[in-house]
Amino acid sequence: MILLALFTIGVTILSEGFGIGVISTSFVKTLGKTLCLCLVALAMDLVWGYCGILSLGHMAFFGIGGYAIGMWLMYARTEIIVAESLAAAPLPPTPQEISDGIATQIFGVVGASEFPPIWAVAHSLPLQLLAAVLVPGLIALVFGWLAFRSRVTGVYLSILTQAMTLALALYLFQNDSGLRGNNGLSGLQNLPGLDHVPQSTVSLWFFWASALALALGYLLCTWIVSGKFGSVIRAIRDDEARVRFLGYPVEAYKLFVFTLTAVIAAVAGVLYYPQAGIVNPAEIAPIASIYLAVWVAIGGRGRLYGAVIGAALVSLLSTWFTGGQAPDIDLGFYTIRWVDWWTIALGLSFVAVTLFAPKGIGGLVDLWTERRSPDRHGADLGPDAGALREKEASE
Repeated sequence: MILLALFTIGVTILSEGFGIGVISTSFVKTLGKTLCLCLVALAMDLVWGYCGILSLGHMAFFGIGGYAIGMWLMYARTEIIVAESLAAAPLPPTPQEISDGIATQIFGVVGASEFPPIWAVAHSLPLQLLAAVLVPGLIALVFGWLAFRSRVTGVYLSILTQAMTLALALYLFQNDSGLRGNNGLSGLQNLPGLDHVPQSTVSLWFFWASALALALGYLLCTWIVSGKFGSVIRAIRDDEARVRFLGYPVEAYKLFVFTLTAVIAAVAGVLYYPQAGIVNPAEIAPIASIYLAVWVAIGGRGRLYGAVIGAALVSLLSTWFTGGQAPDIDLGFYTIRWVDWWTIALGLSFVAVTLFAPKGIGGLVDLWTERRSPDRHGADLGPDAGALREKEASE
């Protein structure tokens, strides 16, 4: 938390919006998006690293949150444009004319001119924010209830979550989905009514919001895993059948964690996509959730700080390699261009971590902070007098 606070203050002081200008506005947005990815990685670590549910669909909830806020941003911005264009008409426009103009502007790209039912509350920011939380939570609740009550576990559950994500992505690719198909929602970086505010300032606002969300998410996850509830979900991860035989409602615990992490992922999406500027069905494709699992594995699952480290490191490296900033390597007979080879390098890194460092980068932190057993000098170490005296303690 201290590192996050210092990082936020440092970026703020060095940003263009603050005035110094060492860090560009585009890089501030990249850092803000990275913090959002760290938040969704926390959710993934809670559901997988602590509860043992390898979900390959949490980026779908992330995308749903982005679509929810994107609908309001597109509606509100288009409403201003349409109202200004109709203001010059001889007669004042009616609310219906404005609504028709907004629909034509938004859906003309897919050959439609009417609002689908899914846009019923797109005019209201509070309702869209509520939908951004409730819709992913409800989907996760229904899906989890059906899966967990049927005792689906392991790789079969992972396949089901991946199938859910693929089905959602394929649906959103259709033009009649009500969300502009493959075009997605664009121009989300422009906040309605704040055209006079420079992007350097807006990027700082979202950066601060992302840092605050990550801090609150980290505190929430830490609180969950530190008490009895955390002990139970770790036991479910290690031996689900035994926990069930002890009388704990395993399905209820798993359903709660699955639903909560879906909501956390959606909140991360709400903050991410206004900084990205666009959301489309490709963001919900199963490969995105696989990348999320790779981040957590490299960082060290079962360690909240490991998930943050993995997401931050891999996402920033991905931006550097795929953005053409990494120098190509000329081998004489072949030139390695990182734009093409980055995903292969990431896959090899995942395999290497799985085989040789299963604790991930977080394991290095464990080694650094590892404490030795207390030197009791022959004191009783058990409930009985004389238990584990000096000789046993030294062993």
